Amino acid sequence: MNEKLYYSIGEVAQMLDVNPSLLRFWETEFSEIKPHKNKKGTRSYTAEDIELLKRIYHLTRNCGFTLDGVREQLRTNHKLDEQMQLVQTLTETRRFLTSLKDML
Repeated sequence: MNEKLYYSIGEVAQMLDVNPSLLRFWETEFSEIKPHKNKKGTRSYTAEDIELLKRIYHLTRNCGFTLDGVREQLRTNHKLDEQMQLVQTLTETRRFLTSLKDML
């Protein structure tokens, strides 16, 4: 992620590989997600918003939590950062090995 102050909903959706409608849904389900909105209602996400969305994504998609389970995990925050970092490292390693295999 480059060092922008704000990201559009489309950019964030592309980062997470989800539909923008899912981000809007999560915004209604999690009071912690508070993107800035202009007069037209266009959402602008900060880096902190994106990190929270990544946590929610990780918990729902990778760990299989329900939305209630995600809420509880966000409250307690049990080793979540460590797990997310591990998953990200493994994903990057897999991409590298796949590209290496394709080159052979």
